[in-house]
Amino acid sequence: MKVAITASGEDLNSKVDRVFGRARYFVITDPEETNVEVLENSQNVNAAQGAGIQAARQMADKSVNVILTGNVGPNAFRALEAVSIKIYQFESDVLTVRDALTAWKEGRLQEVKAPTAKGHGF
Repeated sequence: MKVAITASGEDLNSKVDRVFGRARYFVITDPEETNVEVLENSQNVNAAQGAGIQAARQMADKSVNVILTGNVGPNAFRALEAVSIKIYQFESDVLTVRDALTAWKEGRLQEVKAPTAKGHGF
């Protein structure tokens, strides 16, 4: 199983990024944290549109099963849902990538069943 966490840095101790499509990085790992891969998302950070859909495509290409993030917009939500990637939302008490992963493993994160934010520019 692969879990991707939206991050503002490149490792498990980095601060989380609270947006999905325009997150600076995705830290991709397994629940045991034995394999860690970092995916830079610079092409989407300042994209005029389509950032969420493109980020969802990247997650599907990396065979990610679960996304941990602060918010996901409607287009990204639909794109992730279409490829059966589950989304879990962390709250403001989650500060680092490792905190998010721990909270998810302990069952403290809510699965997202609908977009949690409006699309970019709204």
